[in-house]
Amino acid sequence: MRESVIEIRGLYKSFGDNDVLQGVDLDLYKGENLVVLGKSGSGKSVLIKILVKLLTQDEGSVKILGQDTAKLNLRDLNKLRLKIGFAFQAAALYDSMTVRENLEFPLTRNIKGLSRKEINYRVEELLDSVGLPNTINQMPAELSGGQKKRIGVARTLILNPEIMLYDEPTAGLDPTTCIDINNLINQVREQYKTSSIVITHDLTCAKQTGDRMAVLIEGQFKATGSFEEVFADAKDPRIKSFYDYNFIT
Repeated sequence: MRESVIEIRGLYKSFGDNDVLQGVDLDLYKGENLVVLGKSGSGKSVLIKILVKLLTQDEGSVKILGQDTAKLNLRDLNKLRLKIGFAFQAAALYDSMTVRENLEFPLTRNIKGLSRKEINYRVEELLDSVGLPNTINQMPAELSGGQKKRIGVARTLILNPEIMLYDEPTAGLDPTTCIDINNLINQVREQYKTSSIVITHDLTCAKQTGDRMAVLIEGQFKATGSFEEVFADAKDPRIKSFYDYNFIT
């Protein structure tokens, strides 16, 4: 039996007449990279925002590391959130802060009593792990799109999360940089022993990073399994067209 670190059961979410999630069931297992695939507007980002309670589901349950998020008070919810790293699509760096200050901010805000030496070590360690030690005193405006993504991941890792959530990690990047980001996602899993959900519509990202795929179509998961299991003999034309759009020109 594999250990589930996230259990989603019967999840529904609507915005007015728009039924975005319609009875979703999903598990994230310890140590795996799970890719949630879907076209734009399919509900992928809504799903992971519900996981960290940026949005609230209409029905259904979410258990993370054994805790039912609907039953947590604000204090316990915030404790749980510290165990979840959220790498936003746009990196979400503070434009007025240097790279160093961006990484220091969550660390000093959430862990009291750290010495300057401890803070410096952690920041420098994380920048080195994402391959950008020389950016430490730069401003976000001086960084490329790929560098911003890497710094965003480093800032997310600064609190040693057990779970990583990646929202469209390769969006807006050139093909070479996409490969770098895909490699970084795999490196993070190996180096920091995380369990991850990767939200994407990029099948190259999915194939390179995912141990398992879950295809979200019209508010439900229509296929789950390895990349080959999902796409090798896809009988659902919506899944096949998704593959063709990515890989056939």
